[in-house]
Amino acid sequence: MSASQTSSSDVPADVPADVPTLLVKIFGKDRPGITAGLFDTLAAYSVDVVDIEQVVTRGRMVLCALVTEPPPGLEGDLRATVHSWAESMKMQAEIISGLGDNRPRGLGRSLVTVLGHPLTAEATAAIAARITKAGGNIDRIFRLAKYPVTAVEFAVSGVETEPLRTALATDAAKLGIDVAVVAAGLYRRAQRLVVMDVDSTLIQDEVIELFAAHAGCENEVAEVTAAAMRGELDFEQSLHARVALLEGLDASVVDKVRSEVRLTPGARTLIRTLKRLGYQVGVVSGGFTQVTDDLKERLGLDFAHANTLEIVDGRLTGKVTGEIVDRAGKARLLRRFAAEAGVPLSQTVAIGDGANDLDMLNAAGLGVAFNAKPVVREAAHAAVNVPFLDTVLYLLGITREEVEAADTVETV
Repeated sequence: MSASQTSSSDVPADVPADVPTLLVKIFGKDRPGITAGLFDTLAAYSVDVVDIEQVVTRGRMVLCALVTEPPPGLEGDLRATVHSWAESMKMQAEIISGLGDNRPRGLGRSLVTVLGHPLTAEATAAIAARITKAGGNIDRIFRLAKYPVTAVEFAVSGVETEPLRTALATDAAKLGIDVAVVAAGLYRRAQRLVVMDVDSTLIQDEVIELFAAHAGCENEVAEVTAAAMRGELDFEQSLHARVALLEGLDASVVDKVRSEVRLTPGARTLIRTLKRLGYQVGVVSGGFTQVTDDLKERLGLDFAHANTLEIVDGRLTGKVTGEIVDRAGKARLLRRFAAEAGVPLSQTVAIGDGANDLDMLNAAGLGVAFNAKPVVREAAHAAVNVPFLDTVLYLLGITREEVEAADTVETV
């Protein structure tokens, strides 16, 4: 909540702690005109507005106004008039005398986003208790979305971001919810580059397994892929081993694989919303340009980079060409994309699921583990474990209502 002041008194904008103030609270069934009516009533007593907050939940309103004390001798009349007005509006009023403004927020400002499917009272209680135990104070709670998951944001002060993130991570895993902790500030809205992994992140599939299915070696490739994603095998070696199994496959299979690729639920919404907000969006993949180039065109991506399957005389040779996109390569590409986009690395977002995404997630300003392996979830800044990619928008402070409003404008 922010303070404001009219010019009708000599009280400074930063109200001293010893200046008398009144907290006026109105609550009841929401209807048009309540806010205007309250302040029209207060205006007759020459008070200044120090703070305002209004919340409406399932049609019930709570409106709080912190105002300066009226001129001597008028406080009793103000109280009676406000109560009479509230009664006429079938509302209830409460007026509390005090001194000064709200107490200053503690040092250390963080935003804690909690995602639940569903979000239980038990989980909410546990997260709130953990914030308190870590030394934080919850200053405000705001719902970002009610579907496909329930997403709420806690504004927390009094504790630094990193220790708060560490404190909440263990509880989140035990409770079966997702918790993301980021530093509050203008930079959050300034993140202007999002880079995603492709296989099992942007899409539901592992592209090499789609190719392998056509070559009749799907099981062998899947076993090597799983071991590589768990970090048990060197990615480059595993890539060469898997691609070698595709030797001799007709190049016409590329079009078939493209048609078989399934986008992750929410992928189009995520990209469309980010683009409307002015973000640049890219993908990096340990898969193949034969698929990522097609995705770039279809989805309007700004950047795309992957390995390239070698094709000679209309057949796959079982080799890849060019520089290998591995774990370190993904981080290098994130930095390259950021430089080309003119975006500081601290204002980038990276999303991935496998061990080969870890360097990229750690290099980004915000690294998001999406339905990731345990080693990745533990290392990332935030984790999302629901099957909807657009829930990443909530970690950026974008609400479901804003997404839907943008879609409505686009279709008008």
